[in-house]
Amino acid sequence: MQKHITVIEGDGIGPEVVQQGLKVLHAIEHRFGHNFTFSHRMMGAVAIDVTGNPLPEDTIESSLQSDAILLGAVGDPKYDNDPSAKVRPEQGLLRLRKELQLFANIRPIQVFDPLIHLTPLRPEKMQGVDFVIYRELTSGIYFGEKGLSEDTSSAYDVCSYTEAEIQRIAHLAFQQAGNRRKKVTLVDKANVLETSRLWRRVVQELATDYPEIELEYLFVDNAAMQIILNPQQFDVMLTGNMFGDILSDESSVLSGSLGMLPSASIGKGTALFEPVHGSYPQAAGMDIANPMATILAVAMMLDHFQMQEEAAEVRKAVNWALTNKLVTKDIDPTHFYGTSAIGDLMASFIEQDNAHINHSNASLNKSTII
Repeated sequence: MQKHITVIEGDGIGPEVVQQGLKVLHAIEHRFGHNFTFSHRMMGAVAIDVTGNPLPEDTIESSLQSDAILLGAVGDPKYDNDPSAKVRPEQGLLRLRKELQLFANIRPIQVFDPLIHLTPLRPEKMQGVDFVIYRELTSGIYFGEKGLSEDTSSAYDVCSYTEAEIQRIAHLAFQQAGNRRKKVTLVDKANVLETSRLWRRVVQELATDYPEIELEYLFVDNAAMQIILNPQQFDVMLTGNMFGDILSDESSVLSGSLGMLPSASIGKGTALFEPVHGSYPQAAGMDIANPMATILAVAMMLDHFQMQEEAAEVRKAVNWALTNKLVTKDIDPTHFYGTSAIGDLMASFIEQDNAHINHSNASLNKSTII
């Protein structure tokens, strides 16, 4: 099978983790006989530095013509620490979502058994935690009308949703639940917000098309508590843009490391795949960033391509690495391997399935498969 992928390395550790994702894609390509072609483009702070634009037009054009996008990260402290900055790296990502109509952000929350000791909750609460958040991505308060009074003493941000915007992501969430444990949790604030009451009415009506799916409702404040009190209860969580942004970041700590969590943004055409961690500029160029979230994002991309066997092999490689303690510094500060070594290990495992490891070579970033 032939697929064309736009690669956006972005800022900070983005280039390093994306390179490991590409190693895995090449390994899949070789083992399964696929043909992946790549176009490298800029977005974020690096694009501002070169072009003055956080999302150059050629990046949009390449993305629209690709089967998928692999993104590293965007963000830079020189913009974060300057509230007067008119152009920011994140504006590129927001515009890309709009240009590609990426209305659904899908963020799996999974706890890997070898990492349970790293989670902030008691281990018995973490066994079997495996849910996915469906967050609406191109509407709501982040995209509503904004205003600041002339004397700067007051401001407003409008939150607006339409039935159609709610229906399209809700259908995706119910379809996903049908392939999982058949439960959807709608998170809103329907006791206060009119937009949430619209969400609740639209989702209730749509649920009749999926009689086999259990539908429950949680107010967002209760949902935030339940993620900590009993994360095992969730299967598919459905929510709006801002609530989904906050709850997915809260949920990310359950895995023990932000470096383990991938995400996908999908819509009507080209889909985008990325790790959920930020650009982490303090670690850029140090070969310590965890590439597994990016590699798991590659697995989600392969699922999107209907390459389920290939995606399963990538996830098998991640579990193999974790089981054998082939991890980066964020997971084990004492006995750890470099970013590039992890990428080499997992690519080699995929190409030489059921491989054995040589730890002395691994520590030197050499081939560890024998």
